[in-house]
Amino acid sequence: MLRLCLVWCLSGLCAHLAAALPLNTEDKVVPQARSHPCRKSNTTCGHPALSASSRNGHAPLDPSSSYGNLPLDHSSNFLNFLKKVHRRYPPGSQIFQERYQIFLKSIERHSYLNSLAFASNRTNVAYYGINQFSDLSVEEFSATYLRSYPTKNGSFGKRIKTSAQEKALPLRFDWREKKVVTPVKNQMSCGGCWAFSIVGAVESAYAIRGNLLEELSVQQVIDCSYKDYGCNGGSTLSAFNWLNQTRIKLVRNSKYTFKAHTGYCTYFPGSDFGVSIKGYEEYDFSGYEEEMMKMLIDLGPLAVIVDAVSWQDYLGGIIQHHCSSGEANHAVLVIGFDKTGDTPYWIVKNSWGTSWGIEGYVYIKMGGNVCGIAETVSAPFV
Repeated sequence: MLRLCLVWCLSGLCAHLAAALPLNTEDKVVPQARSHPCRKSNTTCGHPALSASSRNGHAPLDPSSSYGNLPLDHSSNFLNFLKKVHRRYPPGSQIFQERYQIFLKSIERHSYLNSLAFASNRTNVAYYGINQFSDLSVEEFSATYLRSYPTKNGSFGKRIKTSAQEKALPLRFDWREKKVVTPVKNQMSCGGCWAFSIVGAVESAYAIRGNLLEELSVQQVIDCSYKDYGCNGGSTLSAFNWLNQTRIKLVRNSKYTFKAHTGYCTYFPGSDFGVSIKGYEEYDFSGYEEEMMKMLIDLGPLAVIVDAVSWQDYLGGIIQHHCSSGEANHAVLVIGFDKTGDTPYWIVKNSWGTSWGIEGYVYIKMGGNVCGIAETVSAPFV
């Protein structure tokens, strides 16, 4: 008989959210937390908790606080969640109980994030709820999925002079409409977001030059970039530096498929098809996001490193709160922007599968360096 310990003395917890929130359905193996060999206190690959302060002036998150009255029994929601995401915990086992408790804490956190967001009375605000990460603690999520960090080389900090500079910027621009962005990928439990980010940038840059849009090998970068740590983490900047120094050609994904773990580097004959880069640029556009727009239009999608702690619970809308600058931990790809509405936003491609966010994408408010999106920006030349 399935027995659930559901006697919870939780005075003043959050309002019932779970029944009203959509369930995403990404199939994943439950990851184990791992330490990172190059983690630093000021440039962490993952946050220790959601209580980190924000330079953007938002109140620090405190998921242990109490909000409203949480219904005592979320067992049906939890069982439905397990079914949707194909998680298997032995009924009545210790791991089942532990994951259920984490699930309840996730519901508390969703309520907190939503309450602060909607209290601001801003339009198109982001909303948070149950998704494929709802049975992971903040620490587990950070240790597995937030594995990127900034490294700065000599040219960092210069602002580019682009041909778009003399042109009027459009109110909306999206590289997907030019058919030069490959589909959203899923990094699973591999901390290789940095590799997905730079490969996406190379794929698009190659197609923008009039070539066929090719899906290139992320696994090749994970295995071969000796400046990084494979599925244990890496930097978009060091990976671009490796590509630039070696002039190695990225082969098609079908030839070097993604395995979600670090393997031995495989080399291919020079005659094989592949895409190499001729160089790359890296910038800090903090306070100059209009210049970042010009670079996006002129060069193509941009690899960036952001603070993505609150993204664990993201479902949709425009993120305007709950993330900071100066705490970079996750690499993504900026593929466009939209300034037609009340809240302008960047269009960002993630690598957590299409069931996460807005079919794998997230919108970040433009201006104010929200989530640190303008701090560590890079783009390749092919």
